[in-house]
Amino acid sequence: MRAGSKALIELVNVSKRYKVGEHTINALDNVSLTVKEGEFVSITGPSGSGKSTLMHIIGLLDTPTVGSVIFEGEDISQLTESKLAQIRNKKLGFVFQQFNLLERTTALENVALPLLYSETPEREMNEQALKALQSVGLLEHAQHFANQLSGGQQQRVAIARALVNNPKVLLADEPTGNLDSQSTREIVEILKNLNKQGRTIIIVTHESDIARKAKRAIRLKDGKIIR
Repeated sequence: MRAGSKALIELVNVSKRYKVGEHTINALDNVSLTVKEGEFVSITGPSGSGKSTLMHIIGLLDTPTVGSVIFEGEDISQLTESKLAQIRNKKLGFVFQQFNLLERTTALENVALPLLYSETPEREMNEQALKALQSVGLLEHAQHFANQLSGGQQQRVAIARALVNNPKVLLADEPTGNLDSQSTREIVEILKNLNKQGRTIIIVTHESDIARKAKRAIRLKDGKIIR
């Protein structure tokens, strides 16, 4: 589905506050944001600007202190953790700076891990995992252990794992932070191709050249959207 069709995620007047001793930190301050289906959005800003907090709220890993989070037209701000977990597992895929792979487990088994919590038959699990590996160009490495792969290859396995449930949104938090220049280019190209296929992509990055690869860039400072 092309970008601009309909709103997928909406944040309405969202603030997130943390208590640190006697002080209150405003990690996000009255943020409103809409991401439409098929968009490729980057979130940038200096350290402490609220990038990761915003990603965690968009990804339903955290809840706002005030404000509403609307996903596919439903206000999910007051849902229980178990309900939020169901949405995360079925609708969202996550990629982080640390690859979070099981090192002595094959690429195929790592990618299939999210399916273990479903009722998917083993044969179908393997087929879905192989398809996800193929989408990131690693089909020939399916039986390699994670610790036998380069950093760039491990991140591609992590992307495949995020895709195996066919999520509506792929959220990537500093996915190239531990990679060399060549691997960074490969990961960015994979994300661009996934977006061309209709996947909604949201990426947090401190690297301006990577942010410019997205179709829309959002810049944060002191918990506010400044651009």
